[in-house]
Amino acid sequence: MADRDSKKSVAAEVREFLSTRRARITPEQAGLPVYGGNRRVAGLRREEVALLAGMSVDYYVRLERGSLSGASDSVLESLAHALRLDEAERTHLYDLAREATPSGRRPTVTASRVRPTILRLLDSMADVPAYVRNARFDILAANTLGRALYAPLFDLPLFAQRGPVNSARFLFLDPASKDFWVDWEKGADDAVAFLRIETGRTPHDKALTDLIGELTTKSGDFARRWARHDVKFHRSGVKNLHHPLVGDLALPYEAMELPADPGLRLNFYTPEPDSPAREALSLLASWASTGTVVRTAND
Repeated sequence: MADRDSKKSVAAEVREFLSTRRARITPEQAGLPVYGGNRRVAGLRREEVALLAGMSVDYYVRLERGSLSGASDSVLESLAHALRLDEAERTHLYDLAREATPSGRRPTVTASRVRPTILRLLDSMADVPAYVRNARFDILAANTLGRALYAPLFDLPLFAQRGPVNSARFLFLDPASKDFWVDWEKGADDAVAFLRIETGRTPHDKALTDLIGELTTKSGDFARRWARHDVKFHRSGVKNLHHPLVGDLALPYEAMELPADPGLRLNFYTPEPDSPAREALSLLASWASTGTVVRTAND
């Protein structure tokens, strides 16, 4: 029964993902002629995707109905090209195909603890905010400046009671998040897209499934974004935050996977020397100078 439910879940994910991808592409964008003005579908029709991908309409319809099992790499690449998938979307498509193929299933292995060597690394990064999180946005460890930067999350009674600190829960379930994230809409879009791609990578992660269920039920903002089936990597960029003590901060960030700890990422912020953000972090560091590395999930 569980295996059958898993297959249905994967098929539904494939169906929604492919249909939403073709809905965003117009025939004009794809270089296809448009005959008549009465199109009943948004974006491309199934037969147009099949034409662009060089496959029969029947075969594409079967794929979009969720039958990716056994699809070859060449078929997936043709499909990715026809639907103009970016790197994250292509990766998600391959993850779904792998999950749909019994022989290609990968066990879900996610590290649950931060190793002492990584904790020592956090300790050594005294002048930049840094923390380690998993793919569910649980912050598992943070250095002093990282905790000070994310004080609005660490100080919440919600996480003191249930732990660990989780930036996705804060983002969608606490109104204060819209004060902390200057560009809240972008932050919300990025978080949901990252969680969506993670469901393809680790579809049997119960804690991830529970988190998504909780957020979908409690947050209309999350539910609307989840229905889009957008996916995105979360590797680098600039995060704009409003800290209650030092004001607005524009912080370039990097998110690096830890190869020896599957599912864990080291995030850190590196503002330009002599920039307002650097000066604000120095002020924040002096305020938090008596702190130590936070081990929210390892105590």
